[in-house]
Amino acid sequence: MYMTMRQTRRIKLGITYFFLAIWTVICLFPIYWLVITSVKLPVAVFQGPTYFPWIDFQPTLNAWKYVLAGPMQNQVIRSWLNSAIMAPTSAALAVAIGSLAGYALTRFNYYVPVLKWRNNDIAFWIISQRMLPPVVVILPYLIMYRVLGLVDTHAGMILIYTVFNLPFAVWIMRDFFANLPRDLEESALIDGASRLQAFRLIVLPLSSPGLIATFLFCMMFSWNDYLFALMLTFSRATTMPMFVAGVGSQSYGPQWWLLSALSLLTIAPMIVIALLIERYITRGLIVGAIK
Repeated sequence: MYMTMRQTRRIKLGITYFFLAIWTVICLFPIYWLVITSVKLPVAVFQGPTYFPWIDFQPTLNAWKYVLAGPMQNQVIRSWLNSAIMAPTSAALAVAIGSLAGYALTRFNYYVPVLKWRNNDIAFWIISQRMLPPVVVILPYLIMYRVLGLVDTHAGMILIYTVFNLPFAVWIMRDFFANLPRDLEESALIDGASRLQAFRLIVLPLSSPGLIATFLFCMMFSWNDYLFALMLTFSRATTMPMFVAGVGSQSYGPQWWLLSALSLLTIAPMIVIALLIERYITRGLIVGAIK
C-alpha cells in the first residue's frame, strides 16, 4: 500500500528532528564537558574520561571556590570586569558611528574625484579594512600606544576594539538602512524635521533588530579577542581570554578543572545575552538578508 502524504510528511519530519538532535548533542557536548570538568577533583580528571556526576565521579565545587573565593578571586573579578566594561562600550561606539556612516552611504551620493569612487566603492573600501589580519598591524599599534601612553589602559583597548569593529558595523547597518522604506523619512522631512531628527526618531526605531544584532556581534568579537589583549595589556586592562590563557600556560601544567570553571565564566555572559535577545538577532539577520 502506498503511504499517504501525511505519513510521508511525518517520516520526513522525524528524520529531520533526529539529525537535529544529533547536531544539538554535538554542539552542546563541549559545554557539558566544561561543566562536568569544573566540578571534578584533580584525581577524577586524570583518571580518564567520565561523563555522569554521582555515577562516574563525585562532584565537588572546589574549583569554583578556588576561582571565586580563593587566591584567584581578585584577578578573576578584575579580568571579568575589564571585559564587561570594554566589550560593550566598544561595541556601542562601533554601532553608533557605524550606523551614522551606513545611513549616510544609503541616503547621500558621494564621489571621490581622484579615485573615481562612489558609494559602493567607499563601502567596499571600509569593509576591506576588516579583511586585514590584525597581526599585521599589531606592532605599529604597540609603538603608537607606547608613545601616546595607552598601553594597558581601558581607553586604549576600547579604542582599538572600536576601530576594528567599525567596518563590520558600517557594512551591516548599511544593508539594513538600504532595506528600510524612505516614505516615512520623507514625510518627516516635509513636516519640518531635520535629517538628524528623522534618523533618530524614525530610522533608528525601525532598525532596532539590526542595531541589536550588530551590537551583539561587535561585542562578541571584542569579548573573545586575545591578540590585542596579549600585546597591549599586561596588568590593569587584562581581559578574561588572556587571563584564561595565562592560567593554562603555567609551568606546572594546565589545571583542567580551573580552566573549565574560568571558561564557563568567560562564555556565560555571551550565552545569556544571546538567549535574552535571540528574537531580535533572528529578525535582524532576516531583514539584513532580504533585498
